[in-house]
Amino acid sequence: MRAELDALVFELKQLRKEGCESVYIGDETLSGLRNAIEAYRELHGKPEEMERVAADGMGSEALVVEKPRKVVAVKATTVEIPKAPEIVLPEGSKETQRDWLRDRVLKDLVCQAHVKPGKQVVFGVGSIDAKIFFCGEAPGAEEEAQGEPFVGLAGQLLTKIIGAMGLKREQVYIGNIMNWRPEMPTTYGNRPPTMEEMTYCLPFLKAQVAVVKPEVIVALGKTAVDGLLGVDKSRRMGSIRGKWDTFEGIPLMPTYHPSYLLRNQSNATKREVWEDLLLVMEKLEMPINEKQRGFFQ
Repeated sequence: MRAELDALVFELKQLRKEGCESVYIGDETLSGLRNAIEAYRELHGKPEEMERVAADGMGSEALVVEKPRKVVAVKATTVEIPKAPEIVLPEGSKETQRDWLRDRVLKDLVCQAHVKPGKQVVFGVGSIDAKIFFCGEAPGAEEEAQGEPFVGLAGQLLTKIIGAMGLKREQVYIGNIMNWRPEMPTTYGNRPPTMEEMTYCLPFLKAQVAVVKPEVIVALGKTAVDGLLGVDKSRRMGSIRGKWDTFEGIPLMPTYHPSYLLRNQSNATKREVWEDLLLVMEKLEMPINEKQRGFFQ
């Protein structure tokens, strides 16, 4: 029971971090959750990691966490993370540099030490001549299994978004802040990487940016923004999305992660992401037809 509650709290904290104020659940699910919490309380007393988990004034239509105070400590790593490496790209063509860098990442001993048996370190994919570099946060279960970023449900949605822009997945570059899936105390679920983890992997991402030399970087989700620009606890996706910033001198557009869209499938939310990408298309002087401008309105 404790593992399930821990996983729920992690997910809710991630949703709050992404700017979500509530999530819809049905009466049956809410009732089951209340029963689970009561059963936990009977055995262990009130869970320390929640002050209250209950429905708000909307009745059973939403689940909220009020004032999350403490999360049970998670051992984020199985080995100590050393100082971030210095990456110096070799002379040569983009292909030569990309191949050298991929080999360097896949053979990195720290990255390998954090990958579960049978899973893979994940390196970026796509065109090394891409104008757009999509940057995510960390691999999930599907990504560490295939060794490629954005291949799960969120990745499938990202591919559709790229297609709506009039491009193919092969025409853009897709990478992550992290080269491995952050360890969890359970066999399921994901957690945001720590700043220590992102700091170690950041030189590898910077090197990928240096190889590709994109004209625009799209940061997918707050964790990606924090990894690129540094952690700012006051930063909220709802206030920074759609506003240009820079990374390594390259224009950077923050927007919601595709997984956020999977959890919040309103046209209003989809429109926000699409408006951000319209700004990207306009900056790159890509053709935009009336149908594209009217998506999700």
